[in-house]
Amino acid sequence: MDIYLLAFLLIILIGSVLVYIYYLKEKKEQLDSIRRGFCPHCKQADIELTDKRSSGCSGPQMLTFECLSCGYINSFAVDNSESSCGTGGCR
Repeated sequence: MDIYLLAFLLIILIGSVLVYIYYLKEKKEQLDSIRRGFCPHCKQADIELTDKRSSGCSGPQMLTFECLSCGYINSFAVDNSESSCGTGGCR
């Protein structure tokens, strides 16, 4: 009976990891679409940056985009590599 429980937990773990990898792939594709200038949902060029937050010099930025046509809203954590405390970029 213990082998069945172990197999079940292993299947759940593998499934969870695969779902998370798929989620990250979808987020990356959506961000790539936004960087090209169009909404990933309705494919219109009405996407705009509505909020930009940073957690300091070396932390990631939280960018929130909204589509004016279909109402799509999504936030992305983007690496903030162009500014750092050592170069005087963050004051």
